[in-house]
Amino acid sequence: MFYLNEDVLYLVLKELEDDGKTLYLCLTVNKTWCEIIIPILWKNPWKYLKGNLLKKKLLFINIIISHLSDASRNNLKSLKVDILTNSYTKPLFNYISFCKYLNLHNLNEIFNIINHNNDAKKEIFNLFINENTRLTHLYVPNQFDYPIHLIPGANLCFSNLKFLSCNTSINDNVLSGLTEMCKSITDIELVVKEDKNNYGIVKLIEATKKLFNVRLLVDSYYKYDEPFCKVLENSLIKHSNFIRHFYMTKQPDTKIISSLVNLNRLELKIYGGTNMTWNCLENLSLPFLQILKAQCIPVEVLTNLIKNTNNNLIKIKIEEISHYEIHNKKIIQTIYRNCPNLKYLKLLFRNSNILELENLLINCQGLSGLYIIIDNSYYFGGDLFDWGYLFEVLTKSSPISLFKIKLQFDEAPTMESLKIFFDNWKGRHSLSLQTLQVNSDGVNLLNWDYRYLDLVDECKTNGIIKKYKHDVWTFQGF
Repeated sequence: MFYLNEDVLYLVLKELEDDGKTLYLCLTVNKTWCEIIIPILWKNPWKYLKGNLLKKKLLFINIIISHLSDASRNNLKSLKVDILTNSYTKPLFNYISFCKYLNLHNLNEIFNIINHNNDAKKEIFNLFINENTRLTHLYVPNQFDYPIHLIPGANLCFSNLKFLSCNTSINDNVLSGLTEMCKSITDIELVVKEDKNNYGIVKLIEATKKLFNVRLLVDSYYKYDEPFCKVLENSLIKHSNFIRHFYMTKQPDTKIISSLVNLNRLELKIYGGTNMTWNCLENLSLPFLQILKAQCIPVEVLTNLIKNTNNNLIKIKIEEISHYEIHNKKIIQTIYRNCPNLKYLKLLFRNSNILELENLLINCQGLSGLYIIIDNSYYFGGDLFDWGYLFEVLTKSSPISLFKIKLQFDEAPTMESLKIFFDNWKGRHSLSLQTLQVNSDGVNLLNWDYRYLDLVDECKTNGIIKKYKHDVWTFQGF
């Protein structure tokens, strides 16, 4: 029998770290596989607890409790904590020792279930935070006040911390402790509160050597602490030469974006801010930008930004911003004139600009994924969408590399136009196709009758379509 070298096997299995189901199925192959997979699964066990899956949470709690001392477990039983199993055996692995992520919000949920027993709480914290563990990711929830920095071994445990997520009204003592211990942070996610923000967060930012990834999430768009935001942004500007990824959910109060001269990825996601001018993006030059994602940002300023990216953009995602045909035409033209290396695009296309889509397909020969939003609103001068013309352009002018197509629309194409499209696609790379039908209120409409589904099934059989989804819950972007 052929055996893979353990180091090679680890590299192969590590590629599946986001596919817990497959890894779980591989656990029983043999002892070697099991010993490699368990640390991968337990690197970030919290991701398996998302949603209201109580059964999973109870199982997880029992595994955690199985690591406690006999005295602590007996104490919990005496308190009639009814989630505990009747008997415990020593775990085959010290699962918690493999954890690199610590989500204190999930840990608080555990404490709520076990009735906030202080002794058990202390022991559980000590299981995750000690001199033998090395955490890389830490998530601190709102109103968290446990002095984790005073736990024996905390300095060593947090010495290699790379990612921190917390809110800006974080407890003083917790923040001071993190500032002292966590100087190796490179990625930070801050939830900016409406008020009562802790200016000590600036000291934490200053204490870090180099920040590469920054995420600023404003709790409320309509009301936020502007003076604090200015101070916060200015403290981040000191890391401007190092920051590669920047994500923000409000219009900045400073020139922070223009200072990020080495930025590779920019994400701006604004809710309720379509009336903002976004002058901060005008005349902005980001020559190393490769990924641009924007939500509710005026396309006029995005058009100017795209012009100044030195032909390096490979992914553009622009959504939830309706606009006139002339502006739609300009941004499409700007993309195909300035983004020759583009691989993925999500954009609204007006009916009158299908010809410009053809020019884009001809000029962007590396395009492999195209997400077309169709919203010909009467308010913006839209007219009835010509599906036949769109499908003709796609089959005639798409580069060989294009096979992932996503269509978001209100009025569905006719069966006839869809059938012609599939017939003309025959002989090309099999399609990975997703469709999403929503009305003007954003409500998902699953009214494709059996004829559409039968046609898709037929195309799957013929190899024209490889994958197909028409479901808002599983619909994914690039």
